[in-house]
Amino acid sequence: MRTRRLGKTEIKVSELVLGGGYVGGLLLHQDDETKRLAIRHAMEEGINFIDTAPSYGDGESERAIGWLLQEVEETPYISTKVAIDAATRNDLVGQIESSIHDSLARLQRNSVDLLQLHNRLGAEDDGPTLAVKHLFAKRGVIEGLENARSQGLTKYIGLTALGEIEPCRTAIESDAFDTAQVYYNLLNPSAGHQMPRAWVGQTFAGLIDSCRTHDVGVMNIRVFAAGILATNVRTGREIPITSEQDLSIEQCRSDAIFAALNDDNYTQAQTAIRFALAHEDISCVLVGVADIDQLQEAIAGGLSGPLPKSSIANLQKVYDSNFGLM
Repeated sequence: MRTRRLGKTEIKVSELVLGGGYVGGLLLHQDDETKRLAIRHAMEEGINFIDTAPSYGDGESERAIGWLLQEVEETPYISTKVAIDAATRNDLVGQIESSIHDSLARLQRNSVDLLQLHNRLGAEDDGPTLAVKHLFAKRGVIEGLENARSQGLTKYIGLTALGEIEPCRTAIESDAFDTAQVYYNLLNPSAGHQMPRAWVGQTFAGLIDSCRTHDVGVMNIRVFAAGILATNVRTGREIPITSEQDLSIEQCRSDAIFAALNDDNYTQAQTAIRFALAHEDISCVLVGVADIDQLQEAIAGGLSGPLPKSSIANLQKVYDSNFGLM
């Protein structure tokens, strides 16, 4: 599998990263033998990075990765996250230190390669959304992440670029972070694609440009749009993380996308991955899969290379018409 440069880090990351989250759920919902087969197959095919978080199965994803990696010879890069407690907002440095130590215990490791803020960002505190001011405050998030780095608990630090666009851009352009997890897919490519006025949806406009300017590695999340783009089979785990909450509308948009591409040589999931890989500023694509078949399908998509420019041109027509829903 091809690798790409992950921003200002020294990591050459595989174009696909194995995600340990809830939506795909392989590391949470499958039996132990399936988990073993998945990890071994991913490593054999060249995936060299696994992403997880304490909130994935209340620590179960991290625990699974911990024991699974004891059984393989490969040593993939590992990233996890920390979510600031929305109820208190106090002692952010202490929260981060406690969280990373708990994660490392579950992962059976002394350190991770990347520690990321998991909260959405906003101008003000709002439920789990964290006001951007908490990043830069004395004893704030950045100080806490840097403390973890100085203690050798992580090599790099990153953020999840979800929430309000201006606070996300402020964080990226602060030069404090090495990586950003950025929402980008066939249904909402606004983070790295000029969208027409007709387009309706939550905008992440300019985030990938900001990442490129500040040498922040772009880790593409939700490439399957919670599964809408990957398959027509629904698991009940199709949980949107943008303002586009109506799954029936998202399905109509997905149908319009694949009708325009009209390519029977690749599955929907493979096409979604190839679309993301067509953006040269995306360092890697995080894929969450439910089973071995989906993992093999994703790997085949990654190995097939980016979508051609002719396909991107066909997609532009779909976006110009707001998916034909105008």
